[in-house]
Amino acid sequence: MGILSRFKDIMASNINALLDKAEDPEKMIDDYMRQLNSDMSKVKAETASVLADEQRAKRVLDECRAEIRKLLNYAEKAVESGDEEKALKFLERKAIQVEKQNQLQVAYDAASANALSMKRMQEKIVLDMGQLEARRVHLKEKIAATKAQQQLNSRGGSLGASGSVLDAMEEKVNQAYNEAVALAELRAEPKDDLDDLIAQLEKSMNANPEDELDAMKDQIKNKE
Repeated sequence: MGILSRFKDIMASNINALLDKAEDPEKMIDDYMRQLNSDMSKVKAETASVLADEQRAKRVLDECRAEIRKLLNYAEKAVESGDEEKALKFLERKAIQVEKQNQLQVAYDAASANALSMKRMQEKIVLDMGQLEARRVHLKEKIAATKAQQQLNSRGGSLGASGSVLDAMEEKVNQAYNEAVALAELRAEPKDDLDDLIAQLEKSMNANPEDELDAMKDQIKNKE
């Protein structure tokens, strides 16, 4: 399954919470960044294959749906011409295709879910990278401010503005985090339910061939 096997771990990771508990935040930031870069490389390498699987599953499903519509059309024309035996054969073949369609729908749903998971992982990794970079910048600035304070202390001076400077830095990090979260939310797309709706409509066609034949005959009578 490749990188998809790490989906839960990647999505559940909380970079800020882990860094807050770290004894050496600077080292941990470097370690996490290397891991995220590795994960991103794997996501990019496997995405093409996952998307190809999704497209292939959709193409086969669409072909099956087209065959169902074609057989249904043939059956209707046979009923209109008075050949009920031929119409029944078309409907029986259609019933087999409907069963096949149900299996293909399951395969397509799985492939589509994998493609969505790849997209969500990529967005999460990008978000985590942004948080790490923001924490790295904040950490370096905080260390620099601390060193400046220590130098002044060694000379008997003080850095009265250090508190406000650090507060401003923290506000900058919080703003960067909020912007990253907002960007991820904007990138998230609602699931397209069109295929599900089509599947539900076509499942309603999964009737007994004899019953369908009777229904077609009734429709033709109503038209007369």
